[in-house]
Amino acid sequence: MKPFRVSVHIVPRKGLLDPQGKAVADALHTLGFASVAEVHVGRHLVIETQAGDAKAAEASVREMCGRLLANPVTEDFEIAGVVPA
Repeated sequence: MKPFRVSVHIVPRKGLLDPQGKAVADALHTLGFASVAEVHVGRHLVIETQAGDAKAAEASVREMCGRLLANPVTEDFEIAGVVPA
């Protein structure tokens, strides 16, 4: 087993109300950033795990997201990167 660091982004699903994202977008517009169309506020997790290889580490973290870390009804997640720790 080798150590891996896996980065995960979890965001609200498109089409669902994201009050934090709306507040940030409105604040950016107030500051003069008119080009901002939408903002989605989510979570960024970095998980250090042990696995035989990078593919196994990613599969394990995907299962973690599906079972606990991301709500499948209201959130989407993406694995942003898997690197040796």
